[in-house]
Amino acid sequence: MSSAKAFTFLPLGAIIQKFNVNGKNIVQSFSTAELYKKYNAPYFGETIGRIANRVSNAKINDLNGKAYPLAANNPPNSLHGGINGWGKREFEGPSSVDRNGKEATYFKYVSADGEEGYPGTVEFRVWYVQETESVNGTQQEVLNIEYEAELIGDEVDETAISVTNHSYFNLTEDPTIAGTEVTLLTNKYLVVDENLIPQGPIEEFPGIKAQTKFTLGEKEPAIDHCFVVDEDAKNIPIDTRSRSLQKLASFYHPGSKIHLEVSSTEPTFQFYTGTHIDVPAVEGLPARGARAGFCVEPARYVNAINVPEQRSQMTLKKGEKYGCTIVYRGWHA
Repeated sequence: MSSAKAFTFLPLGAIIQKFNVNGKNIVQSFSTAELYKKYNAPYFGETIGRIANRVSNAKINDLNGKAYPLAANNPPNSLHGGINGWGKREFEGPSSVDRNGKEATYFKYVSADGEEGYPGTVEFRVWYVQETESVNGTQQEVLNIEYEAELIGDEVDETAISVTNHSYFNLTEDPTIAGTEVTLLTNKYLVVDENLIPQGPIEEFPGIKAQTKFTLGEKEPAIDHCFVVDEDAKNIPIDTRSRSLQKLASFYHPGSKIHLEVSSTEPTFQFYTGTHIDVPAVEGLPARGARAGFCVEPARYVNAINVPEQRSQMTLKKGEKYGCTIVYRGWHA
């Protein structure tokens, strides 16, 4: 059974605007595309590309035998595809299509060669399949997100890509995520330098145990780190869709009694507790500040394109397809 009202999307950035559970929109949002254009510095709901997260020193060091400078919009790094990454672009759609026998909302975007410094013309596709499932008598709202990209131009032989969705979740009735109970699949994370670029080691995150519940407070723990599901970085394919779907993180708030699960085929996920959210009150919406939402961003290793033994997971060659799957599942119980 399809639930048309649980999720709504915008052509701008193929943004997830609403994710309704028990009458509550659990994603941070704005009411119109114009407000997103004015105020969405935190990337609420955006599809992030060409490269999610950070690229060190705002440069791809070696692709097609040369270096590509990018916008240093998170000095000294490039962040989330640059100044006007895919989350700031108008997609074609939405259109209703059949995807593997299910009704899907489809968006497409053609990213030109040289856009934000990235080489090659890329056609990027998004399918959103929304369903309502009954699990042990409880109605669950499910969104299956599928991403696919191909290098369609003849300008270059390869480009770089890693895409995610940047929804901020708040399961509470409160301005912050305090009181939310969190369970992560893994506590292994990429150790970073002062500029949040991984330095190579994978260690256990201090104070967090794998598959063990902890609670978000008003300020702590403050997390903005990349957690590693698959440590075999050399053998991660450019298309992960054939890999098993793994539940990366689950959340519950005892006040609202809302549950959320995030699953993906991707090898890592950035978990961010929203420290830097700073959105003014606009059009009847309250101001959104620090910890107004948390993000789970499944993607490839951060800065993999600049790490020789990791770069293959982010390098899309002519004739190949990039792909991944992310699934959101929310319910009240």
